[in-house]
Amino acid sequence: MENHPLYSRIQTALDSIRPYLVADGGNVEIVEITTANVLKLALVGNCQSCNMSAMTFRAGVEEAIRRDVPEITAVEEIKVG
Repeated sequence: MENHPLYSRIQTALDSIRPYLVADGGNVEIVEITTANVLKLALVGNCQSCNMSAMTFRAGVEEAIRRDVPEITAVEEIKVG
């Protein structure tokens, strides 16, 4: 996955939101980048069970990706655990 041409730009976009997630004991991880440029992400740590995780995902994480990596066609949250 690290070889995907958009990987480093996605990581940079996630790094812009990551300090806010880490401050609350959470983080975000890339699960998959499909051939159709669908990005699948997982919120981890405290972000998994937080009541505000859906808002955080849409208004924070997804917005950062759409702003910085417009080639991504969709951003999906994958539940882990």
